[in-house]
Amino acid sequence: MTTTQVDVKQIGEEVVEASAPFDRLKQELHRVIVGQDDLLHKMCLGLLANGHILIEGVPGLAKTTAVSCLAAGIRTKFQRIQFTPDLLPADLTGTLIYRPQDGAFEVSKGPLFANVILADEINRAPAKVQSALLEAMQERQVTIGKETFPLDNPFIVLATQNPIEQEGTYPLPEAQVDRFMFKLDVTYPSKTEERLILDRMGGTHPLAVIEAVMDPADILSARKLVDQIYVDDRIKDYIVDLVQATRDPAAYNLKIADLIQYGASPRGTIFLSLGAKASAFLDGRGFVTPQDVKNVAMDVLRHRVIVTYEAEAEEKTSIDVVNEILQHVPVP
Repeated sequence: MTTTQVDVKQIGEEVVEASAPFDRLKQELHRVIVGQDDLLHKMCLGLLANGHILIEGVPGLAKTTAVSCLAAGIRTKFQRIQFTPDLLPADLTGTLIYRPQDGAFEVSKGPLFANVILADEINRAPAKVQSALLEAMQERQVTIGKETFPLDNPFIVLATQNPIEQEGTYPLPEAQVDRFMFKLDVTYPSKTEERLILDRMGGTHPLAVIEAVMDPADILSARKLVDQIYVDDRIKDYIVDLVQATRDPAAYNLKIADLIQYGASPRGTIFLSLGAKASAFLDGRGFVTPQDVKNVAMDVLRHRVIVTYEAEAEEKTSIDVVNEILQHVPVP
């Protein structure tokens, strides 16, 4: 048995033990949330991979409730920011307050100084406010006046948005969208799930109370273990091929170049790897399989591929492009 095999086996044993709190967290979430397995799973992946998440869906699909429940399952600081057209950047980051007693300025920190941030209906606010999140999301720091303050660790932004076509919404800038690890689509529940929702929540009583099952320290230690999960060179090449195919599809014998205006950024490559390792972690494995990559590829790439006007005329979306790539790029 080689050293690599021994390491993978040892990591796998540690992963089985360390992933147990995340299984309990998902069980707690399901006490309130009916269905939405993919949403809850991907939120846990985001926690593990230190990646922000953009959740899109029409009103009433429990997007906000899911994020609030996730925060309740962790003993941590949580802030909900309701985005509105009159919101100002200082409402997120904080501001300097003048003290007339001594003529000095005092820093008043904003709601971004927390571990879990719910940016509710993020596309209800104009671009100037949305861009105030950029430094916090990428650099994990906030600048107020001349001072820069590091944010707590872990720090994760879970933003919800309504479909862009809805009244009173503003498209997010591409630079900000690229900073989200995942873009998740929340769809309507099935008939069976909706009946269960009615049975569970059809009264005036409050929702079930979520029990906190982990600390921030559990998340940080789990992330260290995620970093150690083994990724074979062939799988690394597969990840790079998927991203390269969004930029130069002809090199992979894909006839979709006229559908793609811009391909995925290098962040897509990094997040594919991190997401695949986090997926392996939740499955209790110390190594990544090609299926782990496929499990996260759509949600990592869909918002990073910008389609052309020709694609829109043909009613083709970035989802169609990513599906085509996943079907035709050879799997190791």
